[in-house]
Amino acid sequence: MRKSTLEEVAAAAGVSKMTASRALRGAPDVSPETRQRVLNATEQLGYVGNRLALSLSSRKTNLVAVVVPSMSNIVFPEVLAGISAGLEGSGMQAVFGLSDYDAGKERDVIRDMLSWRPSAIIVTGLDQPEDTVKMLRSADIPVIQIMDLDGTPIDFNVGLSHGKAGEEMARALIAAGRRRFGYIGSALERDLRAAKRRAGFERVLHENRLAFIGQRLGDTLSSVGLGKHLTHELLRAEPNLDCIYYSNDDMAVGGAFASVEAFRSDDILMAGFNGLELAAALPVRIATSRSPRRLIGEVAARLACDPIASNASSSSKITAFVPEITGVV
Repeated sequence: MRKSTLEEVAAAAGVSKMTASRALRGAPDVSPETRQRVLNATEQLGYVGNRLALSLSSRKTNLVAVVVPSMSNIVFPEVLAGISAGLEGSGMQAVFGLSDYDAGKERDVIRDMLSWRPSAIIVTGLDQPEDTVKMLRSADIPVIQIMDLDGTPIDFNVGLSHGKAGEEMARALIAAGRRRFGYIGSALERDLRAAKRRAGFERVLHENRLAFIGQRLGDTLSSVGLGKHLTHELLRAEPNLDCIYYSNDDMAVGGAFASVEAFRSDDILMAGFNGLELAAALPVRIATSRSPRRLIGEVAARLACDPIASNASSSSKITAFVPEITGVV
């Protein structure tokens, strides 16, 4: 079946081909009435434009590039849901890539996405290597870094301090009477935000003349199964623990299952991060820091489609959130 052309759309809308093209790009000098006539014509004719071809003249598409490290738990799907909600009605479309917590893969994904000429890019974290930072700085589009505040942003920063999140959890647990702490985490050399939470937690322990009595670190990315396995190992080695701090809620949920099997669920508290619904639904109490993931995505999306952001100076806006601690007492 023959595809409709831009010339046919222009004729149906009663405008020139150039005006039709500018209307589809969202050019500001096209009136809302004209743009609507062009959009109506595209619907009637079933026209699907080539956004990348249009970018050759406009130097950008209606795409917002999004780079996240993982889709293996609910955290980043909720961020993407927030981004989608924030872009709704803007004419912008999110496209995303996965880095798997790998700096080299993240660099390659960002390079590929920038070649599509997005209008903005949303990147997870503030710890990209210098070559990636240089590439983002030279992109000449808004760069919105999300989920972390502990570092120096390129443009816009929306997130929370993971170091402070670790500190606040440690203070809450100590105030609740916990003193014999263990730690369980995984791939901290890749999951840098989890490493920041652990460092913050340890700072408060040291301030109170405490320390981790024992710890177990996995090599693979976090999972419920890994959390369960490492908890069994740690409890066998250090049976006197009264609290275990985990790199996230996935690992803490696994720890909760292990504590039930070891008949320790009544005397040992598992503490994680993220505020996952699964953790709250278990019969075993898990302390956690609830992060506003969807809201972070929505705020980042609004920055991505804000025309003011396109001309803003570097590091012009930081939006900070404070996670809510639950389940400690």
